[in-house]
Amino acid sequence: MPKRQGNNPKRRIASKNEFGQEVLDEYVKQAQYTGSAHHKRNPADYGFHPPANPRPNKSLCDASRPVRLADAQSLFREGIKRGMISVYPEGGLPKYVWAVDSDGRVYEAKRDRNSSNYHGYELGDDDDAMRKLVLMEWNLRCLTN
Repeated sequence: MPKRQGNNPKRRIASKNEFGQEVLDEYVKQAQYTGSAHHKRNPADYGFHPPANPRPNKSLCDASRPVRLADAQSLFREGIKRGMISVYPEGGLPKYVWAVDSDGRVYEAKRDRNSSNYHGYELGDDDDAMRKLVLMEWNLRCLTN
């Protein structure tokens, strides 16, 4: 039996077949990963003004390695294509998208309020239960694709 997800209904991963491929393809077209200077130590090619403004209480998407914009956007799209999105889409787009890079790092992207833009961050030990759940679900969906 899969591990029970947390109490936040907006942060639950949709089941593999909850959204059809045509819906996921539409999300890929509409949703944009833009990032946030609040989650960057090394803003690389994101074009933020000011260039970086990491907040001490925010998770950094580049905590363990620099993440270029194109790489982040590719991970983001792959997460949507695999249906690694939150259960309750708000305003036509999911609030959360999850992805795992080739080194097994788990990322969560969150939709910016009243926008189709997302910013992301790496899930670390402080969110270990969610990180493990995303990694398990990602691996299951890799096997079936």
